Amino acid sequence: MNSQLWMGLGLPLAGTVLGSALVFVLRGAIPQKTEKAMLGFAAGVMTAASIFSLILPAMEQSGWIPATAGFLIGIGFLLLLDEIVPHMHVMSEEAEGLPTPWSRTTKLFFAITLHNLPEGMAVGVVLAGVLDGSTAMSAAAALALSLGIALQNVPEGAVLSMPLHADGMSKSRAFWFGALSGVIEPVGAGLTILCRSWIQPFLPWLLAFAAGAMLYVVVEELVPQSQAGKHSNIGTVAFALGFAAMMVLDSAL
Repeated sequence: MNSQLWMGLGLPLAGTVLGSALVFVLRGAIPQKTEKAMLGFAAGVMTAASIFSLILPAMEQSGWIPATAGFLIGIGFLLLLDEIVPHMHVMSEEAEGLPTPWSRTTKLFFAITLHNLPEGMAVGVVLAGVLDGSTAMSAAAALALSLGIALQNVPEGAVLSMPLHADGMSKSRAFWFGALSGVIEPVGAGLTILCRSWIQPFLPWLLAFAAGAMLYVVVEELVPQSQAGKHSNIGTVAFALGFAAMMVLDSAL
């Protein structure tokens, strides 16, 4: 179990690092079609992970009331962070959250970090359930979730590091900004695991909470960005492929 635990913690960060490293391989800004495909794929993976790895196990453990309540609280939590934390999305020139003198680079970093927060929570909650012997979750299912999140973190890492380099930042610095945005995932997951004795009674609520937080990111940011402007069908097809990939992972593992 120890090796699976470390893989579960490390895979999402590895995906972000790999995506950020694309700044050394690709030249210039990410083509619009490619960016739409990346964002759509990430949205599909996160949607399927929320359903199959989080909401369904929560309902299996305690029924629909805690799952529904946890889901709505998760949506509300990300909505609150979205209103408070200063950030700026890659395809936007308008800052969100509380006004600050922070640079555009810092706000871009916090935007991706906000995306990664619920994913780290999701991995931590599922791994905590496995370690505590929850019948609704298995080590293989936790590994599938971590691998799925790692897959969708590849485009997210690239979508941060590439625009930063296009804005004039050096490739190495853009890579480190992208990679560091994913650190919150293993840290958040690890802290959740350490506190598992306290959170065990609330596990179904927390599973649904993480699902709500992830789906907030999907609906608020990833889907609109993948559908903006021309070639929206590319984002739609990529969403379907991402959803299918996560569904296969969840079933196969």
